[in-house]
Formats: sequence, structure tokens, C-alpha cells
Amino acid sequence: MSKLIVSKFGGTSMQDAVAMNRSAALSLKQGSRMIVVSATAGTTNQLIDLSQMAKTGDWVGCEKSLQELVKRHQSIAVDLKLESSLTKTMENLLSELTTLLKGIYLLRDCTTKTLDSVVSFGERLSSVLMTQAMKNQSKIPVHLFDVRKIMRTDDVFGKGAPLIAEIEHLSKNVLPQIKVQPDIYVTQGFIGETEEGHTTTLGRGGSDYSAALIAEGINADVLEIWTDVPGIATTDPRLTSKAKAIPEMSYQEASELAIFGAKVLHPTTVAPAVRKNIPVFVGSSINPENGGTWIRPEVNNPPLVRAMAIRKDQSLLTISNPRMLMAHGFLYNIFKVFNDYKISADSITTSEISVAITVDDQVLLNKSFLQTLSDCGELKIEENLSLVSLIGNRIHHSPHLAADIFTALGDINVRMICLGASMHNFCFLVSEDRAKDAIIRLHEKFIK
Repeated sequence: MSKLIVSKFGGTSMQDAVAMNRSAALSLKQGSRMIVVSATAGTTNQLIDLSQMAKTGDWVGCEKSLQELVKRHQSIAVDLKLESSLTKTMENLLSELTTLLKGIYLLRDCTTKTLDSVVSFGERLSSVLMTQAMKNQSKIPVHLFDVRKIMRTDDVFGKGAPLIAEIEHLSKNVLPQIKVQPDIYVTQGFIGETEEGHTTTLGRGGSDYSAALIAEGINADVLEIWTDVPGIATTDPRLTSKAKAIPEMSYQEASELAIFGAKVLHPTTVAPAVRKNIPVFVGSSINPENGGTWIRPEVNNPPLVRAMAIRKDQSLLTISNPRMLMAHGFLYNIFKVFNDYKISADSITTSEISVAITVDDQVLLNKSFLQTLSDCGELKIEENLSLVSLIGNRIHHSPHLAADIFTALGDINVRMICLGASMHNFCFLVSEDRAKDAIIRLHEKFIK
């Protein structure tokens, strides 16, 4: 039996019949056995807008937008010559979506649980269409598979946490034949289901994560992530034309790069692959001949600086309290506030009487959180910042690295530095309007 390959295709790879046919041909060429798809491009945002229009009582606008969504998917179905059984499946999904939106409109309410159900239709519809695209080209049996049969999550709607052991157990019981039969399965990314049978989502960008969890669950040999760019680059090519493709990198490098702003991979994608030592390939479904990036447990001769990234829309929260000099409990009180409000603290630096923490700008909308945090000490807020990160290897054991960085930055002021927590990352804050300049200068210095 050939390798068991899981291939995931993003929204741009699903945007129309041409893209789906191209992705189907690529899947067959690669020998993919489990194909995980995102919603067609723009559909998830449209579904969110539909739920909002229904909630606010704008049924006229909701119905108009819904018909646009229906026509777009029906047009793809016609182009793909959707067979009768799959046509019926799609009609049932569209009818169910319409009923759900009418319920939101009548109740003028849309809970997070209901919203998860609404946005799940993006992947559920695209997987029907992709199944037909595969059937049109494959001599091997192709099956539409409902991922909710194996993708078990908790009941935190909007960002369900996968239950790893349950997913693996269900995968073995529901898909025992996948290791021994050549059949192909098309399924959905992004969505899951609770123990009680309620639909959940894994959060925006969760399709990559879904594919990795499926690969882990079925003990796949390879995970492929197909996007609209040829792999991972040394930095965002939109920042500098000198960005270079990275042929291979380690799990740790890829994970750090995703966490600190690279858009090619979802930050959680690598974790399931790490647990099962599954190599990950990232490439372009539009131009697969351009190669891509292999992500492996280890790579030969890893460089000091592999890549760099920007995380935009950052704010710096500084909490100071002179009364905490030589006292205990200061950090505990601060992090308890973050924990109570379920807010992530990103980069952190501390002194005896003050703590500086970076957060996403949207955190500042939570006035209750800020008020509670100010009870710990004087709170200062700096906005319009970006976190610049250098990703590499043995960074905290490299003499002269800091000097080289600050020499390259020149007149760009650095607001905060974070070094030492990871051997793979050196990050610092700069004003948002100087972040691109910082990347260009650092790329010129470190990427040869």
C-alpha cells in the first residue's frame, strides 16, 4: 500500500470549478487519500454577515445575500456536473441554512453556538462540490465524509478545543479501512462536534489544524497543506522582493514563525504532526511545480536566522506598582486577571515593580479587563505597535547577534525586547510605521 497522505486545500483552492478541478488533479497526482477542504473563498465571512443581518432584523438584505451564496454554489455545481445524489445533499444543506437563518431572524438572537452551525455550511457545501470534482477525474471510489464523525471537541463554541484521544479513538473505529483500501475521502476542515452532537468550529484558520488532527488520528504518513503561495518564505514577499523560498525547516522553526505572524500556516497546525512525527509539506495548488517547504522533526545545518515575521496591531500594557518592591504576589495577581478574562499574554518583560506585556489591539475593547488590570497597579497603554520576530536556531547562545540586530536597525527605536524564553526566537516591539523598514534591514543583514 502506498503512503497515506492527507491533503488540505484552502479557500482560494476551492473558489470555483476551475480551482476545484485543478486541486482534484493535484490530489490524484499526489496520491492523496483524505482531502480536507475549506469553504469557497469569501463564504465564511458572508455566512457571518448573513447571521448578523438576520439577528438585526434585516431579512431583505439577508435573503439577497443568501441568494448570492446559493447562486455561486449552484453555478459551481453546474460547471462540475454535480450528480443527482450530491445535488440532493447540497439542496438539503441550503434548505437547512435558510431555515436556520429564519430562526435567527424570528428570535433576533444568534448565540455563539448558533453561529457555529451557520458558518459550518461553508465547508459542508464546498466538500460536496469537491467530491464531484474528484469523482470526475478519479478511477478510485470517492466518498463524501462528514468530519464530525471523528472531530470531537469540547463545548466552547466559536473556538472548540479538540479532544485528542477521542479523535484518535473515533478515527480508528470509523475509518478502519483507510489503511488498507485505496478509496478516497473528501471532508471538511474547521468544524467539529461535541459529545452531545452539537456542531462546533475550531476558530478562524482552523482548517489547517483540522487536517493535522485528522492526519494524527489516522496515522498518516504525510500532511500536505495547499495554499496560494509556493511554500514558506524567509519573510512576507509583500514586505521585500528579496524574500526567498525555504526548502525545508524544522517543526520548531515553523511553529515559532506561525505564532509570530506568518500567514501561511495556522499556529496550531504543527502540534499534531509533532506528536506523530508526520512530515508536513506546504505548497501552491495554483503552481505546484514551483515546489514548496517541507517541515520535518529535524533538518541538517539549520541557520542562525531562518526567517522573520511581523505581528501587527499590537499594544503594550505596562503595569507598575512601587509597593511590590521586595514583595511577592505581583505577577500572580496580574496573570490571574489575564486568566480570569481568558486573554492571551504574548511577549513579556518584568522588573521588580513593573511588568510589560504585549497584547492584540482588540484586547483594548475589553474595558472591564483593563479596569481590573489597573487594580494591580498603574496601567499605561501604548498603541500602534508591531512585534518583529527573528526565527532561527540557538539564538540565545549566539554572541554578537543582538549587536548585529541593533546595528542593522539603526535609527529605528525598539520599545521592548524579548529574548531567552526560546532558543528559536528573538522578538521586539517597534512602532507600526517602522516595522516594514525593520524587516527590510534585518532581511538584508541576515538572509543571504
